[in-house]
Amino acid sequence: MKKIAILGSTGSIGTQTLDVARKNKDIEVVGISAGRNIKMLEEQIREFHPKLVAVWDETAAEELRTKVADLQIRIVTGMDGLLELAAMPESDILVTAIVGMIGIRPTMEAIRAGKDIALANKETLVTAGHLIMPMAKEYGVRILPVDSEHSAIFQALHGEKHGEIHKLLITASGGPFRGRTREELKTVTLADTLKHPNWVMGQKITVDSATLVNKGLEVMEAKWLFDMDLDHIQVVVQPQSIIHSMVEFKDGAVMAQLGTPDMRLPIQYALYYPERRYLDGERLDFSTLKQITFEEPDMNTFLGLPMAMKASSVGGSMPTVFNASNELAVKKFLEQKISFLDIYDIIQQSMDHHTVIENPNLDEILTTEQAVYQWIESRW
Repeated sequence: MKKIAILGSTGSIGTQTLDVARKNKDIEVVGISAGRNIKMLEEQIREFHPKLVAVWDETAAEELRTKVADLQIRIVTGMDGLLELAAMPESDILVTAIVGMIGIRPTMEAIRAGKDIALANKETLVTAGHLIMPMAKEYGVRILPVDSEHSAIFQALHGEKHGEIHKLLITASGGPFRGRTREELKTVTLADTLKHPNWVMGQKITVDSATLVNKGLEVMEAKWLFDMDLDHIQVVVQPQSIIHSMVEFKDGAVMAQLGTPDMRLPIQYALYYPERRYLDGERLDFSTLKQITFEEPDMNTFLGLPMAMKASSVGGSMPTVFNASNELAVKKFLEQKISFLDIYDIIQQSMDHHTVIENPNLDEILTTEQAVYQWIESRW
């Protein structure tokens, strides 16, 4: 029996992880967490019977305690609750499906407790990869990527030697505004932005896909996951989202992972690695698939990618600034307080304002995040 705990069980990745658990009877969900979606959390508790539930919001936790008073379950709250869930002795693997830098400390706590990490939280490696990867090596735990692009690379590298890799090719759909000009982006709405052509995702990551910030974050994350420098990571637009990413080897061979856009595949692969399990759902039909096309990303219009690569190249605390400024900018855009293009302005001005801290520790990373938030709030 494989025992898992999930940080962020009510979000897109969390609910799909539970669907994988639902279909595989040898997965036991021993712990789950959410922010304040008590209705869904109660439904999950009654279906999966976890031993421990962490709720970020204390008021929401009290409401949940009342609703599940008939069950033998322990409910914990806040960061202490997330840390307890991350390290709970009953689990084998922690699925980090929570959004934001709030996921860093629980991930580190799980590593200390010897848990493998099914990683869906980009911020963990984007801002603290220099801390996380050596720590995982020290404690002998595996970081198993759940992101579809990183999972594709992970699958393509299975059995290969690191020294034989020439380049990582990360694919992008191009998002809902592929082909638009900067002038056209001035008038796009929130509703327009949330219409991703291929994937069903949470709102924040859907906006990040539209700005190409998400692809920038994936480049930054791939640098740490696969120990590759930026000169050997390339983004390629593949509008059909059939090829999820590729690896080019030094002999010129290219290995690609193809499939329908279904996040349950990388989730299940991470949970059972190196075993493959049957997964229901659509299959690629090559008799009807007429073409797979490729394009260069438009980095003059979609500034999220080049700004991310600059932040990663500068290093130190700059990736934290990039990530934090984007998080708050997207929040303001989702609240319809700023325009789509304002997201880029907020990120760029935050990066320009920042004085880099070399090799920041966790406290310095979290302090930088708060400083960025305060600086943005004082201006927008």
